[in-house]
Amino acid sequence: MTKHASTSTTYVGHYSLARYPVLTAAASAMAPSSSLYSSGRLLSSRPASKGLVRGLLTRDGSRWVRPSCSLSMNGCTADAGDQGAVTTRETRALPAASAPQEAVGQLRAAVAALNADPPVSSSGIIRLEVPIRQRGDAIEWLHAQTQSSLPRCFFSARAPLPDTPAIAVGSSNGNGGHKEQWEQPVSVAGLGSAVFFRGTDAFSVRDWRAIKRFLPRDCPLIRAYGAIRFDASSDASVEWEDYGAFYFVVPQVEFSELEEGSVLATTIAWDDSLSWTWQSAVDELQSTLHEISPCSVKVNRSTLQTAIVNLNHVPTKASWDLAVTQALRMIKGSQTELVKVVLARCSRYITDTCIDPLELLACLKVEGQNAYQFCIQPPDAPAFVGNSPEQLFHRKYLKISSEALAGTRARGKTRADDFKIGQDLLLSIKEDTEFTIVRENIKKKLEMICDEVVVNPSKALRKLPRVQHLSAQLAARLRNEDDEFDILNALHPSPAVCGLPTEEARQFIRDYEIFDRGMYAGPVGWFGGAESEFAVGIRSALLGKGYSTLVYAGAGIVEGTNPSFEWDELDLKASQFAKLLKYQEHHIFYQEAGNMGTLI
Repeated sequence: MTKHASTSTTYVGHYSLARYPVLTAAASAMAPSSSLYSSGRLLSSRPASKGLVRGLLTRDGSRWVRPSCSLSMNGCTADAGDQGAVTTRETRALPAASAPQEAVGQLRAAVAALNADPPVSSSGIIRLEVPIRQRGDAIEWLHAQTQSSLPRCFFSARAPLPDTPAIAVGSSNGNGGHKEQWEQPVSVAGLGSAVFFRGTDAFSVRDWRAIKRFLPRDCPLIRAYGAIRFDASSDASVEWEDYGAFYFVVPQVEFSELEEGSVLATTIAWDDSLSWTWQSAVDELQSTLHEISPCSVKVNRSTLQTAIVNLNHVPTKASWDLAVTQALRMIKGSQTELVKVVLARCSRYITDTCIDPLELLACLKVEGQNAYQFCIQPPDAPAFVGNSPEQLFHRKYLKISSEALAGTRARGKTRADDFKIGQDLLLSIKEDTEFTIVRENIKKKLEMICDEVVVNPSKALRKLPRVQHLSAQLAARLRNEDDEFDILNALHPSPAVCGLPTEEARQFIRDYEIFDRGMYAGPVGWFGGAESEFAVGIRSALLGKGYSTLVYAGAGIVEGTNPSFEWDELDLKASQFAKLLKYQEHHIFYQEAGNMGTLI
């Protein structure tokens, strides 16, 4: 029997000091008079800010340093993307269990047996999974896990759309024409970190390779879940500091909810070159498994039982009108090529009780069959939660699907009213302009990387519980599976969340938006070996451990836009969050954004 020598070496992740966004001259002209204008603090445990600072200070004046993370290794080091795949890569299926309690016991025993006869390789990733004969709820399982120091993640794919075009890829689809051997999970909840990937620079092809080296093509359910900043070149504000420019995690323990059953799985990853040995990995995994609760905890899916006591919008309505007016001036003028820009709003809700991110997620999931639900939460960090209707892309072998989504109207109170509103959306010249920009841009980008690009339908209504949009479905065939990064890099940011041309729109956002989008409107989803899927991180919120919640919404600005109508659209898009607090809304104290300061 060969064993790795035990080591106490711990990899320290690349954590940077938080930075507040410095206002440009253009944005400063619209901001309320205040020495500090940011979207505010979410965590009371962080040091208070003092002016526009580049680094945070502790009470004694020294620089505040993020505690080291000993939970796992950061797979994104300086040369990780240049290394080949990890040596050992496998999935081991254990006998089916009748209940989660039995499955936990099986996993603990299997990990102990594996540790008694460990692999001899210096790097690897192994997944152990136990099928459970009864279907469980992934959110309720995650809600029962109370280890606040461990990262958490949740991702639920939306129901397939009936009008998705098909691409005939024949035997070149990369799977040899064989029927897939795994059942797609309805939802996946993850706890802990077998390996995480975090960096402070923009997500690059080397970072993508560093992730993919841990994701075997023949182990399709080993996945890295996470998100990427909307704009990695902009300064990160304090509430987003734990996410870096990107953050992904392969969970230590996963609960997969299937149509007719469940799977409890655990993953162990190690790499001596990253100072994370087999023994370090197995010790942490056994510690996590020891704390895993086999039970589920019911979640209230109808209301959050809390009330808003304070609400701020950044920007204010007056500042919004100024920004939209300036955007329209540039769109109509001849000085730039700008034809569309998407401006966003950050609304800070202060509530009388702390909101549990998983309870919010459960409430969103009730009306989210046609949307992606997600929750990404690094250790001891705010939780990024959303209910996005928009797919960025889905890849399965060489098959690619994407979509264009733009234009917004409310749903009608009656069937006749709903039909009338939908027809108004379909016939609107302004909305058609905005939608066509998005669809044609995505089609053009796919054609640069893929073959056989199909758009069908080219324009249709997507009806969601509260809103309806114009949509188009696109499908294509990748020339090579290694082009996956190019797809991600080309499609983000799309004109639906940024504008067109991309760089002109992105610069306008930098100049006139006076808060940090963070992961809002960025890619949110997962990478796998044979398959990957990402949503656009819209209809989303950031929840801290205190009483503060930041809700994000955006609206596209094109020629013909009315600033007040777009402000109302922001309210409509944020309503799925606000409605959960609606029953005591008359108690809300509306505060001017200039008085925001530091959040409690």
